[in-house]
Amino acid sequence: MDNKLIITKLENKIISAFFEQRDMVQVSLNSSENSAILGNIYLGKVKNIIKNINAAFIEIAEGKMCYYSLDENRYPIMAATQTEETNRKLTEVKIKVGDELVVQVTKEDVKTKAPVVSCNINFTGKYVALTYGKITNGVSSKITDDKERSRLKAICKKQQQKEYGFIIRTNAAYIPEDKIVSEMDKLIQAYETIRIFGIHKTRFSLLYKTPPNYICDIRDGYSENIEEFLTDNQELHDNIKDYLEQYQPEDLNKLRFYQDPTLCLTNLYGINDKLNDAVRPMVWLKSGGSIVIQPTEALTVIDVNTGKAVAGKKKAQETFLKINREAAIEIARQIRLRNLSGIIIIDFIDMDLEKDNDLLMKELDSYFKKDSVKTTLVDMTALGLVEVTRKKVRKPLHEQVEEVRRLGKL
Repeated sequence: MDNKLIITKLENKIISAFFEQRDMVQVSLNSSENSAILGNIYLGKVKNIIKNINAAFIEIAEGKMCYYSLDENRYPIMAATQTEETNRKLTEVKIKVGDELVVQVTKEDVKTKAPVVSCNINFTGKYVALTYGKITNGVSSKITDDKERSRLKAICKKQQQKEYGFIIRTNAAYIPEDKIVSEMDKLIQAYETIRIFGIHKTRFSLLYKTPPNYICDIRDGYSENIEEFLTDNQELHDNIKDYLEQYQPEDLNKLRFYQDPTLCLTNLYGINDKLNDAVRPMVWLKSGGSIVIQPTEALTVIDVNTGKAVAGKKKAQETFLKINREAAIEIARQIRLRNLSGIIIIDFIDMDLEKDNDLLMKELDSYFKKDSVKTTLVDMTALGLVEVTRKKVRKPLHEQVEEVRRLGKL
């Protein structure tokens, strides 16, 4: 295994790329000014309530409006000027225009859509996430050992309070209890700081800033699968070192500082070329077939084509199955690489045999389960279209690249 997380700077952007051998399997471009708001917690103001969609618009900065679902947010934490700070019960509150409350950004803005905020604030660590407003405890579905799941649930139960619960993350599997509890204590402290002191801040105050995305990539990645955190930038190296010393000291020995004035990491690993390939619509398969990836605002469509793969072939159905199976591997890789999310529709080559379709679906599902972001294979429709959903985590890669290109930096 030779897996690396490459973190480097390209003009005003920080590139965080996960490599398996020489293949880039996951990448994100982050602003070096750290202007991202996803995960940040603010003291916002209710600007408007739209009754016919049961939603509100919350202002988190001067002129910065965010969508807020009234159905999904039952227990807001109100500013101290509007509620007794000692009230620590989960009490349903009907908000009104002018109210000030604590909200967290759960989705970034997408083109014409405003960011989404929630009062169900979360604090995420390497092993655990604290969830205000949801007092039930959960364990990542990727942890399948029943005995281990029971152990982790028991740890949660000891720490649970009436206001919040915990979600055990995949990284926590087989980790000693004292390490998990220590992280829980830090998350509780962060929550208490906002609950006790944050509600006294002035309107639009930033109460909690999520770590930079490249730090989140280190925290959220399966560190046991990564041999090196490699960077050629001194500032990034120092920031990563500070984070690892405080939160992940067991991984500090994986940090490497690359020094070669004649060849930067971007060129050494061909990151620019790989980024350009990752936003092209067409991807060729080794068999001669191809897949075409077309993101739209509503969903992403992926089409599998035979291309040159059927030339001179007599056993068409066998060839179709071979191309579809090869495409399934590449589609799972491209979805992760391009950070596609929401609804994804895949149009595989039509096959006559039910057993071939069943085999394809089974294999595709197994590939999706390897994705660190929750990806669900829904079903194959009567028209032979495969429905997939993937949780949204940050903007898709093509939007990140477009932002950099607008600035003339890529």
